[in-house]
Parts: sequence; C-alpha cells; structure tokens
Amino acid sequence: MNSPLRPTRYSTRKRVLVTGGAGFIGSHLCARLLEAGDQVLCVDNFFTGTRGNVAALMTHPEFELLRHDVTFPLFVEVDEIYNLACPASPVHYQFDPVQTTKTSVVGAVNMLGLAKRLKVPILQASTSEVYGDPAVHPQTEDYWGNVNPIGPRSCYDEGKRCAETLFFDYHRQSQVGIKVARIFNTYGPHMHPNDGRVVSNFIVQALQGQDITIYGDGQQTRSFCYVDDLVRGLMALMASPADVTGPINLGNPGEFTMLELAQAVIELTGSASKLVFMPLPQDDPRQRQPDITRAREQLGWDVSVPLRDGLVKTIDYFRGLLAAA
Repeated sequence: MNSPLRPTRYSTRKRVLVTGGAGFIGSHLCARLLEAGDQVLCVDNFFTGTRGNVAALMTHPEFELLRHDVTFPLFVEVDEIYNLACPASPVHYQFDPVQTTKTSVVGAVNMLGLAKRLKVPILQASTSEVYGDPAVHPQTEDYWGNVNPIGPRSCYDEGKRCAETLFFDYHRQSQVGIKVARIFNTYGPHMHPNDGRVVSNFIVQALQGQDITIYGDGQQTRSFCYVDDLVRGLMALMASPADVTGPINLGNPGEFTMLELAQAVIELTGSASKLVFMPLPQDDPRQRQPDITRAREQLGWDVSVPLRDGLVKTIDYFRGLLAAA
C-alpha cells in the first residue's frame, strides 16, 4: 500500500512566525530574520505596532504581513514561533487592561496550541516585570518576584507571569519545545514617541525643548539594552539546544539612575530642557538590573552597544520622525 502523499517543500528556508511583528522589537526581529535567510510571517493587530515599522520589509519576497489578533486562533504552517504580541508600555497596556491580560494569557494558549499542533519550537517574550518591585538585586532567574496582583500594572505583570506558567505546563504536559526570555528595558529606533517609556519620553521632550519629566526623586534605576543586542539574544535563545528552555534574562546589566539618563539625553541632544519632578506612579519598581550570567553561559550572549552609542542612534531616529511629522 502506498504511503499518503505529503506536501512538498518548495523552499529550504525556515518559515518563522513573529506575533507582534510590527511593534518596536518585533519589527527589528523580522528584519534580522530576513537577513538570516528565513521566510517571515509578521502578525500584528496594529494596536501599538505600525505598518511604518515594517514598511522597508514590504517589498522583500520572503516577508508577509497579516493583520490578526492573537486572542483568536491562527491556523498557519511555520517552523518556529516568536510570541511578542502584547502592549509593553504602561500607557498602552493600562488603556485596556482586560484586553492586555487576554493578549498575554489567551494569546499564549493560542500560540502554544499552534506550536503543539505543528510540533515546532516557540519563544515567549516575557518581561522583567515578572520580578515586580524586586527585593533581590540584581535579579536572577530563580527569584520569584514581588508583584502586586491587583494594582494598575497587574494586567501586564501578572499576564506575563501566567503566560510563563502556561509555557512550562505545555512543555511538561505536551512536550512543546519552549524558550522563555525575560526582556529588560529595551530602546532604539521604532519606539513609539508617545508610549510613555522613559527613553522615548526624555528624548522627545528634549528635542521639543520641553521640560523633562522625572517621576519620583530620579534615583530609581533601570538597565537599558539597545534593540540590536536584544534581538541577537532572542535569536540565540531560539537556536539553543532543546533543553535550554529558560527563563533567561536578556538585558544590559549596566545600571543607571533616571537622573543620569536625563542628563545624558540633554547633553546628546544639545537641549536646554529643565528637569521637573512628579510623584512616582503606583507600583513603579525602584530598581531594575538583570543578572545575565545564564545568558552568557548558555547562549554565549552579551551586550555590545554602550548606552551613549545607542542613545545617539535613537535620538537620530526621533529627530527624523519629529521632522517628518
């Protein structure tokens, strides 16, 4: 008896699905995957992502853009999945907190179901927000976090924590090949100018000659990773052996206060902006710094772009964006 016919692959290229692919990080990931020779299916509902972020990719013969919300099932044929879909800035994820939670949780179920059906690896873009306002510094992956489950940031923090739970349960129960990356503050071109994140806020305010708004006393710290470094880390994690599941911190271990960041932005933009101080938002973490020992050891990954170099590139991007507005 003849065996059933199987569809023939007309291309040896990997077919890669990137949800949230028209967003800030997703658009850079799509571009890098195309450079690596992969076929890319970019899926986005354009709540925070924009067509402009992937405009330069639209003419690439191996790039496809699909408008779709991951809270609904998706039926496609791919070889790898990067699940980046979810608004990541407080301004955006607090606009519709119920939908934010659904995107993290229901979206994870749908993408994990797809990975299970196709028997392909799936990477979850988790976040340093799973650590909440940390009592451990710097943050290692075995720290369980200090998160308010009912505050205004909980839709994002707890949504991402639940998504991690789902990833590991699908892995244990159904042997889905998973990779979980905990992404720390990332910046660079394609950031939304009104996303409320500190780097974009400071740069836009400085370029427009406005006062730079600092929340709290400015002594709270963050660690800023340039987007090119982060994308290298995501791809290294996806390419790692099957037993490297994560979670793995991806971020720049250099720690800066908000005052130091503001002063660097003022200097690099040549702005005359003054600093103004506002009350610290509820549940805003006082410290944030990744321990990237695991990424260095398991992925051979490290950061390469110093903060000032990355800020110069990001300032140039926003200067062009504002000039064209």
